[in-house]
Amino acid sequence: MARVKANGIEIEYETAGNKSDPALLLVMGLGAQLTIWPDSLFQGLAQRGFHVIRFDNRDTGLSTGFDSWGVPNIPAAIQKIMKGEKVDAPYLLKDMAADAIGLLDALGIERAHMVGASMGGMIVQIIAAQYPERTRSMVSIYSTSGRPGLPPGKPEALAMLSAQPEGPAREQLVKHGMKQRQTIGSPGYPTPEAELRAFVEKNVDRRWWPEGSARQYLSVMASGDRVELLKKIKVPTLVLHGEEDPLLPVECGRDIARLVPGAEIETWPGWGHDFPKTLIPKLVERITVFCKAARQ
Repeated sequence: MARVKANGIEIEYETAGNKSDPALLLVMGLGAQLTIWPDSLFQGLAQRGFHVIRFDNRDTGLSTGFDSWGVPNIPAAIQKIMKGEKVDAPYLLKDMAADAIGLLDALGIERAHMVGASMGGMIVQIIAAQYPERTRSMVSIYSTSGRPGLPPGKPEALAMLSAQPEGPAREQLVKHGMKQRQTIGSPGYPTPEAELRAFVEKNVDRRWWPEGSARQYLSVMASGDRVELLKKIKVPTLVLHGEEDPLLPVECGRDIARLVPGAEIETWPGWGHDFPKTLIPKLVERITVFCKAARQ
């Protein structure tokens, strides 16, 4: 792990692979630390000829937090959005996109393949549209355009975005994290309980920071949709989405693919809103083939 100053904040990051290989930036989702990218995917892409970078977004993990802003009232923000009113947030998704570019600047990287999952997919959509000269290609994984009227996620999955653990004890946090992962996970590829527990424990012990997640959630709401932005994207684009995603239904991925000119899309049965171990080799292969073709 290492840390750099970029875009006025400090960003915690990690790299794998040879610096002489094409850069590939992994951008994570809501409240998700860089460690949510499976090591097998991170290292797998490096072994396939990429200089891979993963990092903690602002307000996540070990990067700069915005605690001075306070804890947002998410239900009140949702009410405002439903009334068509403006929501105040400490930062927007475009600021998080600028963080990613700032990180590349700090590392001396001119261009990268941008790979984002969930909220990270939203961030790479902004990067591809607003920083095309820095973007070799874009891979948007189980994300959305944010278009109003798209099918919502399942109530139990949406509820987990703002659900709280029963208490502050480590075991309560771990149980909450496990329930969260199981609720949004892949019906076709359930994670064995012991494996899931070890994964959640590792992330809880690294940093438990629900206030940061709430501020990120607020930033997603305050940023609005990316419908017009997506139509402007010129870089090679691949959309990957699970057909059983309970949080962002597969139609959200199809909407991105329709909006981005020339985008490719692949949807997989049984896949939800996580990275099942058995799907990692397939993901590494699909991303590698796409990014290498985009490089030509």
